Amino acid sequence: MADGAEVEALYDLCFAPGRTALSSYRLRDGVPTIAPLCLVLRDAEGVLAAAIRYWPARVGDAAIFLLGPIAVHPTRQGEGLGALLIAESLDVARGLGAARVLLVGDAPYYGRFGFAKLNDVVMPPPTNPDRVLGLALVLGAWDGVVGDVVRA
Repeated sequence: MADGAEVEALYDLCFAPGRTALSSYRLRDGVPTIAPLCLVLRDAEGVLAAAIRYWPARVGDAAIFLLGPIAVHPTRQGEGLGALLIAESLDVARGLGAARVLLVGDAPYYGRFGFAKLNDVVMPPPTNPDRVLGLALVLGAWDGVVGDVVRA
């Protein structure tokens, strides 16, 4: 992606230095992103304000879209840019025919977009199981989906 280095710099700014050691990064290593869902927001001068990325993954035989990371530049937080990227990317995902989206995050924040805790889906350790959240883009898409999240 043309903006890849810029987006990685934003992630470095917004997240802890050990972010790439998280289990979700093991699921992304060597796997291409889902390009239509990798969105950025820039200000009028072209400065990167926010970015979101998605990767394919699997739970058993079920294909999933793994959302994250999403970041908003510290000087632009509180403006609703993250929510805008999430809503827009979920609309694009629906248009692509995606059935389900998974992320690791705060349930109170992501719940407003329809994400809920997945009790039977397991991210690789050391992920807190209370932060494993899913959204069905198709009614019942998470029904019967159980097991470990693995690379696509």
